[in-house]
Amino acid sequence: MSFNLMNIGTSGVRASSELLQTTSRNIANLNTVGYVRERTEHSTLVGNQVGRGETVRLINEFAQKQLYRDISSQSYYEQFVTESARVDTLFGEESNNLNTSINSLFNNLQEAMNLPSSTVTRSLFLTDAQNMIDQMDRLSGIVFDQSNIVNEQLAIYSQEANNLIQKISDLNGQVGALNANPDSNNANSVLNERDQSIKELSELVDIEVLDGSNGEKLVFLGTGQAVVMENGTFNLFSLDGDPDPNRKELTLDVTQGSAIALEVDQTKLQGKIGGLLAFRDEILVPAQNQLGQIALSLADAFNQQNRLGMDLDGNLGGDLFSIPTTSGFPHRTNTSATQLSATLEPGKGDQIPATDFRVTYNAGNVTIAAIDAYGNTIGTPTNVAYTDPLNSTTAPAGTELYGLQINFTDVSGAAALPNDGDIFDIKLNSAAAGTLSLATDRPESVALASPIRTESSADNVSNATISVGSVTNTDPATSNFAATNPPSLAQGTITIQKTGNPDEYTITDGNGTTTFTAAAPRENILASAGGVYANYGFDFDIDGEPATGDTYTIEFNEGGFDDNRNGLILSQLQSGQLVRQNVVTTTVADNHKTFNEAYAGLVTEIGVVANQAKTNGAAYDALAAQSEAWFESVAGVNLDEEAANLLRFQQSYTASAQILSAARTVFDTLINAAR
Repeated sequence: MSFNLMNIGTSGVRASSELLQTTSRNIANLNTVGYVRERTEHSTLVGNQVGRGETVRLINEFAQKQLYRDISSQSYYEQFVTESARVDTLFGEESNNLNTSINSLFNNLQEAMNLPSSTVTRSLFLTDAQNMIDQMDRLSGIVFDQSNIVNEQLAIYSQEANNLIQKISDLNGQVGALNANPDSNNANSVLNERDQSIKELSELVDIEVLDGSNGEKLVFLGTGQAVVMENGTFNLFSLDGDPDPNRKELTLDVTQGSAIALEVDQTKLQGKIGGLLAFRDEILVPAQNQLGQIALSLADAFNQQNRLGMDLDGNLGGDLFSIPTTSGFPHRTNTSATQLSATLEPGKGDQIPATDFRVTYNAGNVTIAAIDAYGNTIGTPTNVAYTDPLNSTTAPAGTELYGLQINFTDVSGAAALPNDGDIFDIKLNSAAAGTLSLATDRPESVALASPIRTESSADNVSNATISVGSVTNTDPATSNFAATNPPSLAQGTITIQKTGNPDEYTITDGNGTTTFTAAAPRENILASAGGVYANYGFDFDIDGEPATGDTYTIEFNEGGFDDNRNGLILSQLQSGQLVRQNVVTTTVADNHKTFNEAYAGLVTEIGVVANQAKTNGAAYDALAAQSEAWFESVAGVNLDEEAANLLRFQQSYTASAQILSAARTVFDTLINAAR
């Protein structure tokens, strides 16, 4: 009997001791990151004695996997909100408001128009033009700096993810070894460390976890690619920039670089890495492109209109801004060394959308596609025969070239064609805001005057008048303007005279005399005359009903220094719909904005995206907190519960010890009785 009591007491003491140790570990690890609460379970042996206990972790794996998913989403929005809020604040500051510079530019243009013969007011206009360029460069620099920060953080986070992937793989090996040689306490410690590593990985990217053989955990990205596999194999992240080395893309190096890297669908990534990539692609890239688009559209509009005027020196106007040229990024798969350069075709500033572009060469044709931040094609690509250079004058009428002018050259700059299948990415908008510059620093170069003037003869008997005229082309090669010094009309003064026949006129200049009909309303008289006159590069209207013999003249505006007619048209650019909104549109849609509207839309878009991310982030914060509470309700240590267990197991230990004491007393009594 005493022997049975001794066995029962001994097993009871051992069991209570194991329970006390488990409870003590739970209490001691209350604040240990990644610790999962343990419970020791005992079985009953033959003779109703308590057997050796097995210590298990209390964990709800379904809640754990849900926690991983919610942590990934929470981290995604935390990263996105942190980054986007900074850019939103910078663009929202009054000192960074580009519209202030644009408004000041046009205000000083108005002052120059009020005193068209003054170099001082023109100089103030050019000073404001330079200030606006500096403002664009500063805003572009903000975006560029943020892009560099994104690249730096991507490098850090991807290295952290790689370290965790290797650690999880190593811990999988330890778990397998421990399963072969059980050591519960040590095994649970390894399992806790592995779970914590998986949780930390879920903060960087979204993952899915599956059970493998021999206790291993197999880890996959939410997009399906495997990162931790069986038998200690794993794939690591790497950053690659193809074709743009400054735009880092996330890939998976399969079997440690011995196979072609797997592309990762970055639009579906979560976690901090996904948040960084989304911030870059949804805020930084569109912002940089829209800034560049505004810069190109504004500069081109001023250049084209200034060319249609006459400057203070009496010469035909030239460019006020230098439009940048950018090099295309060749794809790594290209088989030729041919280079691509692209710029904005003069006069096409209102056709360029705020996107990047992809050019593919094949059999003498180029395919041009507008692409979004992810490299996806927007709308329908254009396929057209390539000529050097490719622009609207060498492409079929109506062809969508997005305002681009493209050249292919070899390394020496000579014309050269790529090989079939070669692909290039063009980022003209992205570079424009930071590389735009003034083409002149001479105030006299601002062409405020019109290069033509019209006059009604003093001998006219009717009240009909001739309009001041409108200029559309001053290129000496394709118009009636001559590149003489000083400039002039190539065919001299033009005379229009009303004949005695209804709606009939004669036109006379160096090309001779032509009779033509111009019925009311008498608009675009030179176009009505037709022939060579239709291509003079300017035209005019006659208001009213001329009498027979009424005469009108058109001549070069020599000495017209107090003229501000072209300046008036320059000032109207501020309200012009010159910035393209969308790549895909309809014939009836309003697809253009003013410069001010375009920049206001850019700031608003950044604010809307940042605010939406903040709202979504708050929702996922709540979900993550709920999942954490759900997981901790099983796996977390509850001090009140552990304190109660400690007291209960302590009493059990004392009672079991009392059984041993009783067994000893009985045994001593039996021994003494036998003497």
